[in-house]
Amino acid sequence: MKQYKKWLAVFALFFLGLAAAVMLLVVYVDPFFQYHAPLEDFPYVVDHQVNQNPGMAKHMDYDSVILGSSMTVNFNTEWFGELMGLKTLKLSYSGAFPKDQANIMDIIFASGHKVDAVFLGIDVITYSGGVDETKYPVPEYLYDDTVWNDIPYLLNKDVALQYILRPLADPDKTDLATVYASWWTEEYYNKQWVMHNYVPAEPALEEADPEKYVKNMEANMAANICPYIEANPDTVFYIFFPPYSILYWNDVLLEKQMDAVIREYEYIAQRLFPYENVKVFFFPNQEWIVCDLDNYADYSHYHPDINRYMTECFAAGECEVTINNLGEELEKMKQIVYDYDFEELFSIEY
Repeated sequence: MKQYKKWLAVFALFFLGLAAAVMLLVVYVDPFFQYHAPLEDFPYVVDHQVNQNPGMAKHMDYDSVILGSSMTVNFNTEWFGELMGLKTLKLSYSGAFPKDQANIMDIIFASGHKVDAVFLGIDVITYSGGVDETKYPVPEYLYDDTVWNDIPYLLNKDVALQYILRPLADPDKTDLATVYASWWTEEYYNKQWVMHNYVPAEPALEEADPEKYVKNMEANMAANICPYIEANPDTVFYIFFPPYSILYWNDVLLEKQMDAVIREYEYIAQRLFPYENVKVFFFPNQEWIVCDLDNYADYSHYHPDINRYMTECFAAGECEVTINNLGEELEKMKQIVYDYDFEELFSIEY
């Protein structure tokens, strides 16, 4: 019995020692950046938005951020330094809902950074969702400032193996300037690929109420976006609507939601105009982009060259909409859709 207890004690001490060693290793390397900035020479792999964005927001060096969905992942942050003199950090969430933006802005504005600019892409479709809805479950222990609940991070097999040991065995440090960039290479950005993979929406029988989404959008803006604009008057919010392809608008027509979708853009823009620290940019009616399917890899995701163009617009103030020209720009969008020859597009076999 004494020998059994002795071996049990040895095993317990060994296990505790191993657990302590693993925790110390995770704290030292800190692949999710929860406790400190990256070590200078470690080949960090950054590929998990939900788990790594909060730590980056806490400890990376930046004075501006890019927020939004997969519509923002192909921005190169070096462009913002080149064109606007900003040290920018990309904190995209693919498929992001407004609550996802609020969660990360909580951390950004509590981090102690002087945030000169926020570049926020708004996908109107997600702003019609629930106020507390997120794209993926949020690991709260990575989003709060409490260290006592960090055991799921400190004693995580995947963290140790995939984010510490694997990078050491096969060093390939992530370039933060292009972090989260989409996997599509040049050959995927072409009309044939897009059309081959496009599945049209199911046609609706009745026209949607133009005010269909306004109530939810109003709630999302009030809870998840506007409070951060109001609380940070020295931060300029560059809020932009991404340019989905003409196929997105084909779905809108099939679902008989043209007036409802246009109303979404109108409502959000008008909600933002009163803020002196907000600039609103409208890209959906850039006909040379949306009507050329060679700019896309699917019905909505565009080539990085389009991200570059949008960055140039932020710097130059081009494609900015105001209370004075919003109606004209929305009407232009509608006209592009109504004038487009969808019959010819779908008459060709791809």
